[in-house]
This record gives sequence, C-alpha cells and structure tokens, in this order.
Amino acid sequence: MKTLITNVKIFYNHALQPAEMLFDEQEILAIEPRIDLEAMGLDPEEVQVVDGNGLAVLPGLVDTHVHLREPGHSEKETIASGTAAAAAGGFTTIFAMPNVLPFPSTPEVMKDYLVLIEKDSRIRTIPFATITVDEAGAKPVDYTAMKKMGIIRFSDDGVGVQSDAIMNEAMEKAARAGVLFSCHTEDMNYRQPGASVHAGEMAKENGWIGIPSECESEQLKRDLRLAGKHGLRYHADHISAKQSVQALHAAKAVGYPVSAEVTAHHLLLEENDVQGPNWKMNPPLRSHEDRMALIEGLENGDLDFIANDHAPHTAEEKNRPMDKAPFGIVSLETAFPLLYTEFVHNQGRWSLRQLIEWMAEKPAAAFGLEKTGKLEAGYRPDFFLADLQANEVIDPEKFLSKGHNTPFAGWPSVVRIEQTWFEGRPVFERNN
Repeated sequence: MKTLITNVKIFYNHALQPAEMLFDEQEILAIEPRIDLEAMGLDPEEVQVVDGNGLAVLPGLVDTHVHLREPGHSEKETIASGTAAAAAGGFTTIFAMPNVLPFPSTPEVMKDYLVLIEKDSRIRTIPFATITVDEAGAKPVDYTAMKKMGIIRFSDDGVGVQSDAIMNEAMEKAARAGVLFSCHTEDMNYRQPGASVHAGEMAKENGWIGIPSECESEQLKRDLRLAGKHGLRYHADHISAKQSVQALHAAKAVGYPVSAEVTAHHLLLEENDVQGPNWKMNPPLRSHEDRMALIEGLENGDLDFIANDHAPHTAEEKNRPMDKAPFGIVSLETAFPLLYTEFVHNQGRWSLRQLIEWMAEKPAAAFGLEKTGKLEAGYRPDFFLADLQANEVIDPEKFLSKGHNTPFAGWPSVVRIEQTWFEGRPVFERNN
C-alpha cells in the first residue's frame, strides 16, 4: 500500500524542513514540499494519508551493538521485548550480539536463531556469529561456511580473545573469507576479580576495585596491528579511554581498515557520576579527560559513530553489591532523546545533522547496509516521528524493554518519540 505523510518536517538533504513523503513497503517514492498524487498518476482514493501533526520525521536509527539475551536468558530480555524497545527509541535496524545460548558458532545453530528472529523481531535484526567457538577463545569458527548463509559479521562480545596466536589465526582466516570483526577488547591481565569501575580516585574513595584504561587499550592495539597485518575489516566496540582513541587515530593514519563506536553513556557520564550497580558497565565510565577525548574523537572522526551496548538485566541481579552485580545498562529507549537533549538542545555543540549521521547514516554505511540511514527517494521506508520540543522525564517503568537498569531515571528530555515505521508500516506508537 502507498502512504502519504503530510503536515511534518522531514530531515532530508541534511536539514529538517517542511515536506511530504510518499512511500510503500519497499521504498520511499518521493519527498517534496508538496506531493500531487494525481500528477504522479496515482488515484488519491488508493493512497493512505497520514497527518503527522507537525512532528519531525527522522531516518530510522541503526544500532550495531545490542544484547537481546534470547535464546538462553529470556528472563532479562527477549527478541520481542528488545526489538519493541528499539522501535520505541527510533531504531529500525539493530545488530544482535552473539552471547546467547546456544552460541551461534555453527551454521546449524545460526539457522535456528534466524528463524526465531524472523518470527519475533519487530524491526530489522541482523545477528552476529561468534569469532571463536562458543566465545571460548580457543578455536576460530568457520567463517566461510557462515558467509555462505549470509552471515558476514562476527564478534566475541563480552570477552576479548585473550590469545594472541588464536586472534592472529582468526583474523588471517577471516580476512581470506572477506568478513568483518566487531571486537570487545579486554586484556584480563589488567582486571582483578570483583573489579567494577574505572581505576581512578572515585574507586579508591569508595573501596571499589578499579579497571585501568590499559585493560581496553592494550588489547585494542594488538587487534589493530593484526587487522592491519591481514587487511581485515575491523570494528572496535564501545571505546571508553583516551588511549584507545589515540590508538585508533594512529591506525587510521596509516590506512588500516578500521572503525570504532562510542556509547551514549560514555558520552554523557563519567566516573564521578557512579552511584551504584545501575552505573556499572564494561568498559566502565572513566575520567572527565577520557569523556572529553571520546566527544572530540567522535567529532574529528577518530571514532566513527554511536552505538549503545544495550544490556538488560533483572532487578534482582542489579540489586546485588557493586562487586557482584553484572555489568551493563539498557539504552535503546533513551539514547537519542538524551543525546539530542544534551548536545543539540542544551549545549548547541552538535547539530541534528551530526547526530543523525552518527546514529543512522554512518553505522549503516560502515556495516554495509544499502539504502539505509537516510530519507530520500529509493531508500528504505524506515523512519520515526518525534516531538523535539517536548517536556519529558526518563521513566524506566514505561520502558518496553524487560530491563529497567538505567542510570538515567529522572533525567529530563526534550524529545518524545511518537511513532516508528519500519518497511512502510507502523511498528510503534506512543500511548503513555
């Protein structure tokens, strides 16, 4: 069915401007100040007209780092609840991390996983396979066999591959297969049992065990060297430390095929904000100097785009003591509203164009998605409608995610996402 959305401001040609948009389930057909259906040879009676009530129409967001937990941990999140949360946050494409059970390390397991995703996902969900079998860090998976079934992105998220020899072997084989690695880097030689926060003054003051920046940056440096050696397309996950930004700058300067993401929480928070387990994530919130390096690294291109590391847990798990609670926070429903509020509305440091590029256009391009991340004729009809002058407060009780573990409860937001459309169909509508 063809749909015409009117009475909106649409973000196209790099600006938010009054326009109308015509689309069907496959593509955007036209964006113009005013669309004359009869002049296009269409019967107005056969076109659904939607009044956008003056809202902003923005490209569907793309998140390359999401934990859906199912199968294996459905008490934390399911594909249905996680993708509902994504739609509520304006996301229409997400990449699902592979630390589920069973691990998608073989074509047989991946086939079953894809069936489950097809059945329950509200939006476009693209799964990662593991880099090593069952994320054990001992044996690379068969990248060529996975690629034959269309799986071209691999991650051992949650753990870094500790063995230099195994990672060298994995990258050599992956480069031959022509696939992408998306890597959590963490050298466990730098992390003590019970560590929960950044190794800074705040950790000492509270008697918490800290995680130094080298835990991330040293293994990242190893991975970057190996990726450069083999010519592997390499993506660095959730960068948190100034040293890591410097390592990425150096790798890009010599032409290594690498990219990197930064999360919303690492852009908004730092170590002195930590109050308890809902501020505990891996990598941890680091120093003010680190946070400024992340912001500047995103702005100058050392970091490529924003992802979220959405990591739901049960309330029972997060209510444990700091050293026993699991790492991770939920973020799909808060990322765009909070980043827009702080950096576009409050500070005026970023433009809407920059934020959309970092949350839609650039992740789509980096991960090889065609006709995704922008609103223009021929692109996928994936978008969301938002009030950008709202008066909202982050309320975890309203989340569609099963996880309520967020450090942002009570934060103000000027964004209210009203609807999300995926493949030309509404998949979310605000009712609270």
